[in-house]
Amino acid sequence: MKRLSTTPTADGFAMPGEFEPHVGCWVLWPERPDNWRQGAKPAQAAFADVVRGIAQFEPVTVGVSAAQYDNAVNQLPNDVRVVEISNNDSWVRDCGPTFVKNQATGEVRGVDWEFNAWGGLFDGLYFPWDRDDQVARKICELERVDSYRTEGFVLEGGSIHSDGEGTIYTTEECLLSPGRNPDHSKAEIEAKLKEYLGAEKVIWLRQGIYLDETNGHVDNICCVVEPGKVLLAWTDDESDPQYAISQENYDILTRSVDAKGRQIEVVKLPLPKPITITEEESKGVDAVDGTLPRLEGDRLAASYVNFYIANGGLVVPAFGDPADQLAVSVLEEVFPGRTVVSVPAREILLGGGNIHCITQQQPA
Repeated sequence: MKRLSTTPTADGFAMPGEFEPHVGCWVLWPERPDNWRQGAKPAQAAFADVVRGIAQFEPVTVGVSAAQYDNAVNQLPNDVRVVEISNNDSWVRDCGPTFVKNQATGEVRGVDWEFNAWGGLFDGLYFPWDRDDQVARKICELERVDSYRTEGFVLEGGSIHSDGEGTIYTTEECLLSPGRNPDHSKAEIEAKLKEYLGAEKVIWLRQGIYLDETNGHVDNICCVVEPGKVLLAWTDDESDPQYAISQENYDILTRSVDAKGRQIEVVKLPLPKPITITEEESKGVDAVDGTLPRLEGDRLAASYVNFYIANGGLVVPAFGDPADQLAVSVLEEVFPGRTVVSVPAREILLGGGNIHCITQQQPA
């Protein structure tokens, strides 16, 4: 497949919303013992549950290292495609391609952002990340779509959301962090988003979830329900540092209009109570230089916003918290007609994230 030297916007391509139809979903299989406790066995079981949840609604492909291929095949449903893809860790939404679509022709292409493990040598989460940086190109090759490479410009898929109609949501905490693109100004970064995502307007939130090690990815604090309507992670506990962050983002959103001039409607999605790493969980992770340690008492960036929108359904993280059911109720109300499936996600959260997939958009 071709590596294109033009840009998506110049070629008439733009990023759809996640709520639009998909031909499938991609997941990467966890295995590294310096990020996942007990040799990643609990995390693999949790990922398999997520895959089973999504597979009810659309095809799923799981990328797996050669060493884990047989193990993954034996744990995953028979209707799930398993392919060998070398990788450094399992965060495919971040290192995989962003699919863009030409609405006139229906053609789908991929944007292959440069990936540096959320901050490179400045404050990245592990080293090396070279195999992760190849994942997007490999997925585009397997899906037989042409791609664009943003050499010299770093971005992760979890740091952006699209409404499919010209509006991109992101956070300053992430995209302006010094480990990404320190030589780019905010205006230059916004111009890149417009070049590669077909965006007409970028709405900048200030920060993401408190202590989110991705430097505040938008996909953990705010997501698009439909054009002009978003969900925002929320707490009523004014003593929680998250309260001020969510309140500031609420103010930004409610004062904003999107690319089509619509006032943004904000629906508050409750957060679980703060979740911290236990002694047992911390001791189960290998300590390795160059990888962010998992220390007892560290607060995790738990949020229900980081769910997956499938064709006809939602797959939502659960944390064993009373707010689990409340979050499901809110999501059932704002996504009528979609079946909400709740899956235990603490083991995924311990590795630094929540449900982590990418969608491949539906051709016309």
